[in-house]
Amino acid sequence: MKTFIIVVLTLFLGIFGSCQNSKNPTNAERYKSELYAVEKEFCAMAQLDGVQKAFVHFAADSAAVHRKGLILNGKEAIRKEYASFPKDDKLEWSPDFADVSASGDLGYTYGKYTYTSVDSLGHVTKSDGIFHTVWKRQSDGKWRFVWD
Repeated sequence: MKTFIIVVLTLFLGIFGSCQNSKNPTNAERYKSELYAVEKEFCAMAQLDGVQKAFVHFAADSAAVHRKGLILNGKEAIRKEYASFPKDDKLEWSPDFADVSASGDLGYTYGKYTYTSVDSLGHVTKSDGIFHTVWKRQSDGKWRFVWD
């Protein structure tokens, strides 16, 4: 009888414990922090190395980008789209919100962006908007966007 009770308690604690671990807030917060950090790295690279390099670098191989009413599929299409991005123009953004799946392999961010352009006469124009990015953890553990 003691053996039976020990087995039942062990099974109960094992099942209960595994359910608790799947909703571990520590992991959820860590995953969200990772997404905030990767968004900051993404924006910083865009400022330092250019928008094209940043978008290609942070894109998953299968990434899709919605621009000018078109869906651009894959890194080569993204590279071509941003090849003509004016060097003096700036694109800055910061996430206001991030969430990640319980498994930590899929997440999304959204927030505000500012696009600043300078015309040939030196006039500066700013436009603001909202961005939404879907991120997927790659097999190497790095986050790459799959939709922007």
